[in-house]
Amino acid sequence: MKFFNREKEIYKILSIIEGEPNLIYFIFGPINSGKTALINEIINNRLDKNKYLVFYINLRGIFISKYEDFIEVLFEEYEEPFIDKIKRLFLSLIRDSPDVIKSYALLNITGVVDSIPIPKNTLNEFLKNKNAKNVFRYITNILIKIKKEGKQPILIIDELQKIGDMKINGFLIYELFNYFVDLTKELHLCHVFCLSSDSLFIEKIYNEAMLNNRANYILVDDFEKDKALKFMDFLAQEILNKKLSNDEKELIYSHVGGKPILIKTVINSLRYENLEDILESMLNDEIAKLDMFLEVLDYSKPKVEIGDETIEIKKEEIINALKLFKDKYVIPKKEIATPVYVYLVKKNILFLNPQRGILKPQSFLVWNAIKRLF
Repeated sequence: MKFFNREKEIYKILSIIEGEPNLIYFIFGPINSGKTALINEIINNRLDKNKYLVFYINLRGIFISKYEDFIEVLFEEYEEPFIDKIKRLFLSLIRDSPDVIKSYALLNITGVVDSIPIPKNTLNEFLKNKNAKNVFRYITNILIKIKKEGKQPILIIDELQKIGDMKINGFLIYELFNYFVDLTKELHLCHVFCLSSDSLFIEKIYNEAMLNNRANYILVDDFEKDKALKFMDFLAQEILNKKLSNDEKELIYSHVGGKPILIKTVINSLRYENLEDILESMLNDEIAKLDMFLEVLDYSKPKVEIGDETIEIKKEEIINALKLFKDKYVIPKKEIATPVYVYLVKKNILFLNPQRGILKPQSFLVWNAIKRLF
């Protein structure tokens, strides 16, 4: 299926890439808003493979509990001399040969790899010594070699928050941020993009003094109404080979809003189901999930960690917070106590935009469930 209308975000990211690396960029948004699809469209279809080499490290679906796990995701080991591997990598890219260097897991011939090459002995040393500085020094040398080959390296880490609590002589994430600052603002060597749907993680790094004037943020949100309606037209033609009426599109939007994956679910289901039945079923499922979430609170004591303190939250506080959304889709975060909104964001009921200081349900579907229950 063709990629649909994110031209504003694509233009911004391509403009950043075409310039000199200066900042770390955090691409964030609600769950299933299309962040990964957007970045894959850019790196696979919008970049000149003769100018750029992308290292795309996707932590989604990978269990990472310790330093060794993270290192093994970053690197792919080999036993032949390093310089031969580098030469073969660039030779394959120049010749546009998709079946060379399969060990690098090229996504096709677009200059995208999902790991960093490393000699087996060196990798073993990294795993043994757990010295992040040595790891970063090695990566820098790789990037310098790539730059000398006439290509601009780009490093993309998807779901970066998965290592947010990992420690090696302090939190690894802070060492990583310092290294990213070195790559971008200091050395101007490599573009760095970090993707995350964890808005609490984004809030945390947004408020970090060490990243002041060293990072910027790109929101990939659910579609606004006009784009959502056009997306419905696009999918209806692609999947159903027909047009939807304005009333049908308005009904879909009133239930699921501009969440791309939910719109696609509805349109795809129209191949074999009635629209009203589809929407009612989706809403009932969301209501049941939210109702179960609230019911469990009767038997548990919800807690969140704020700094070094663990705070217990009462069910009434959660209910009162959700009731604020009965007549509003967006509210200032200051209207809900920090422990309460943190808990609801962690449960993927609310989404926090730290730049604007606002909270909203993760989707219209969640919002409609809140309105039905309260």
